[in-house]
Amino acid sequence: MIREENGLFVLRTDHTQYLFYRRETGHLEHLYYGDRYDGPSPEAMCEKQAFLPGSAIGYSPEISALNLENLCLEMSAHGKGDLREPFLVVTTADGSRTRDFLYESHEITPGRDADPSGLPGSYGTADEVDTLAVILKDAASDLSLVLRYHVYAHCDVITRSAELVNGCTEPVRVSRFLSTQLDLPDGEYAMTTFTGAWAREMHRDTQQISGAKLVNSTVAGVSSNRCNPFFMIHGRDTGETHGDCFAFNLVYSGNHYSVAERNPYGKVRILSGINPEGFEWTLKPGERFRSPEAIMAFSSSGFSGISAAMHEFVRHHIVRGAWQWKERPILFNSWEASYFDIHESLLVRLAKKAKSLGIELFVLDDGWFGKRDGDTSSLGDWVENRKKLPAGLRGLSKKITALGLSFGIWVEPEMVNEDSDLYRSHPEWVVQVPGRPHSEGRNQRILDLANPEVQDFIITTMRRVFSSGEISYVKWDMNRVFSDWYSPHLAPEDQGGFLHRYVLGLYRVLETLTGEFPHILFEACASGGNRFDLGMLCYMPQIWASDNTDAVSRLDIQEGYSYGYPPSVMGAHVSGSPNHQTLRRTPAESRYHVATFGLLGYECNLLDFPAGRQDAIRNETERYKQWRSVFQFGALYRIPHHRVRVWMTVSADRKRAVMGIFQILVQANQPDLRIRGCGLDPAMRYRFYNIPAGVSIKEFGDLINTQAPVHIRDGSLVQDLAAKFYKLSGEQEEYLLTGDQIMKGGISLKQAFIGMGHTDEVRLFQDFASRLYYMEAVE
Repeated sequence: MIREENGLFVLRTDHTQYLFYRRETGHLEHLYYGDRYDGPSPEAMCEKQAFLPGSAIGYSPEISALNLENLCLEMSAHGKGDLREPFLVVTTADGSRTRDFLYESHEITPGRDADPSGLPGSYGTADEVDTLAVILKDAASDLSLVLRYHVYAHCDVITRSAELVNGCTEPVRVSRFLSTQLDLPDGEYAMTTFTGAWAREMHRDTQQISGAKLVNSTVAGVSSNRCNPFFMIHGRDTGETHGDCFAFNLVYSGNHYSVAERNPYGKVRILSGINPEGFEWTLKPGERFRSPEAIMAFSSSGFSGISAAMHEFVRHHIVRGAWQWKERPILFNSWEASYFDIHESLLVRLAKKAKSLGIELFVLDDGWFGKRDGDTSSLGDWVENRKKLPAGLRGLSKKITALGLSFGIWVEPEMVNEDSDLYRSHPEWVVQVPGRPHSEGRNQRILDLANPEVQDFIITTMRRVFSSGEISYVKWDMNRVFSDWYSPHLAPEDQGGFLHRYVLGLYRVLETLTGEFPHILFEACASGGNRFDLGMLCYMPQIWASDNTDAVSRLDIQEGYSYGYPPSVMGAHVSGSPNHQTLRRTPAESRYHVATFGLLGYECNLLDFPAGRQDAIRNETERYKQWRSVFQFGALYRIPHHRVRVWMTVSADRKRAVMGIFQILVQANQPDLRIRGCGLDPAMRYRFYNIPAGVSIKEFGDLINTQAPVHIRDGSLVQDLAAKFYKLSGEQEEYLLTGDQIMKGGISLKQAFIGMGHTDEVRLFQDFASRLYYMEAVE
């Protein structure tokens, strides 16, 4: 709900409220963002300024006590006394960068408009979202600024964007144009960002906001694994279930910039949008420039409350299309099974094995096209290698689908190798500074998607590829970041807008192809999580979270994503052991347990597994299918615990839930482990249970000789033979409990192994061990 009364703007969601006020000068003063309450009074909340502080700037001779630096504002600019970071920087023909945007008019409408600028955005019906557009006019020029607010009441989310309109008779230069600004009054705040690198994305990092600026930004050309655009501002004592928390994200896949700045008066300014570094846009008379949409949410229930709002928003108002609410198939990906060494007979054998293990989708990864035997050639030559695939994609896909599997492929359309027919034909199509050597990444170059001719080539080529077989899944990859920013297609004066134009070009390509192939399940990827953002999720309903499939690493990676993104968008695979990225050995069940809290897949050589492991995978896939809707679309909770990692997902009707507990390193003689749940119906009764697994005698090494009738040497063939025919029983936990009991009293799990003996009443919980506990409502 949005209303305006006597200059007070009230934006309400089901549980939150956002207030700002039109001062007599025409500036928009931000008053409040927090829990919803009745009867807001602008007189009580507006900043009172009777005298100008020393070393400060008075706004005008007529209002000399007004100091913009000491106001909470909806947007800011240079030149009129606000010394904090500005929302925008625009230079007019006379060289001036001083801007003073003042209220002119506003409009409140149900629903929301589509963005005509080529940027993706959130969506909703007139019953789901309301829109406020506030028009500001620069006091000294004919520049207009439109601030747009979209209120998604049910999700407790407000989105913002801005549009600059050049009504001047001369062009203007835009060197900074952000999407959202939130000024908070005096308070103690911290900023949490999610940083990392390839194979270690989304590691949570929290810094106190003091007198220095905290910046979360990237110039990689993509939203980046270095720092995801999602971040949080919160009280210093905020936790999972308590305390105030603001969250922000950006519907954009290029360079982004966010800053939290505390000024000398204690006010904290948060800004987010396109990174100004390397950005400049010439706006001609009559032209408009629109910023990407920024997402904001508030919760007084800590990080869990913020995650609930963000998950609901992403599922309902970002992800779209045929796959929005479909349960995603269990897939097999060929990459870690064979890398580039593929041929049709091997792929068919792998597919037959995958089908026998309960897998539903077979994905052919890199290596199927051109002369692609390594990463040095053939990107751009999207024609099947007939030595590897004699019948092409059509023939292979028919064989795969005849087995009862769906078929998918990997592509990397934005890239090209110099050793390719495409590059030899069109060297002018790559990102390249003329006359200078290029700095490469992964032996490949980036195609210039700021060039419409290149966009058309990718659309035409991928249209042919996607139609060349029975293809129902596409993994769209991008395996390097940008260097040598320059488009041969653009004029020199337009190079400052190259990276933004690249992103707009990419969006045009994706809009076209996903529209033409609505049945295809697209999964975005960029060396894992190098482009994990809301912009990509507007076209592709899921993203490969990381190239690192190590279960222990994935605990941090997937938990990091969970703060701002739901499990239904997060690709997660079971891989071999030792893991290919870390060489760490982890239990097979732990690899499965971690991957279930995402979109389950397998990426390993299924042909190498012994019969026992194959039986285990059959059980895993069967169980996942039974609980898939809960894992993929349930409400996710991160439950704080000082010794183990605890995740829990609960169905929308609260009748089914799964809890996962994950241990890193075992502690000798460890204390009892009591766990509590979240999100259940307190009054419902639940069957709480686990699926006991057999325990191999190999886990005990030569300790087994304290019980064995004959000596068994650790690592011997005798031990292998004994382990094949004899397993110890795992522990069984089963209780009938109320939701209230599970959430408040908790469950004390069976005693862990402490070196004094083992029975089926003992929980063998070693390094990197895990358990899943299932909860089902009973009448």
